[in-house]
Amino acid sequence: MAEYWNVNPDYEISAKSFLADKPEADVSLEFEIAVKDFVNAGKGSAEVKNTLKRLGVDPAILRRIAVASYEAEINVTAHSEGGKMYSYIYDDSVYIRFEDKGPGISNIEQAMVPGWSTADDLVREMGFGAGLGLPNIQKNSDLLHITSEYGSTTTLEIIIYYS
Repeated sequence: MAEYWNVNPDYEISAKSFLADKPEADVSLEFEIAVKDFVNAGKGSAEVKNTLKRLGVDPAILRRIAVASYEAEINVTAHSEGGKMYSYIYDDSVYIRFEDKGPGISNIEQAMVPGWSTADDLVREMGFGAGLGLPNIQKNSDLLHITSEYGSTTTLEIIIYYS
C-alpha cells in the first residue's frame, strides 16, 4: 500500500492529532459518487460549500474548500469504480474523506506531478483529465493524505482550517 502526505507546517501538530483521535463533528454529510456521472459530480462539494457558507465561513476559505473537494470528487468520478465522500464540519475546520472502490493509483508521486494524467478519452472529451486534480487539492488543503493500493482502493483525506 502506497501513502502520500502533505501537511501545512502551521497545522502539522493539530492535523496529525486530529487524525489520531477524530472528534465528533458538528455536521456530517455523506455523498455517493457514481462512475463517470459527470452530471452529478460536484454536488457533494457544492452542498459542503453551501453549508459552510450558511455557517459564516470566510469566502476565501470557502473557495479553497470548494476547489479541493470538487477536484477530489471529479477524480473519483473520472478515475475510479465509484465511491463515497464523507464531510465532517467542525467549528475551526472541515475534514473530508473520499473512499473509492478502485482501481487504485499506480504511482502517487507521479500522480502529484502537474499535467500527468491517466484520464481516458471520455474523461478528456468531458473537459477533464488535465492532470491538475491532485496538485490543486494539495495547493488548497492544510493536510492531504492519500493511501492507495494499485488494483484495489484509494482513500484521500483533506483538512482545511478556517483561520
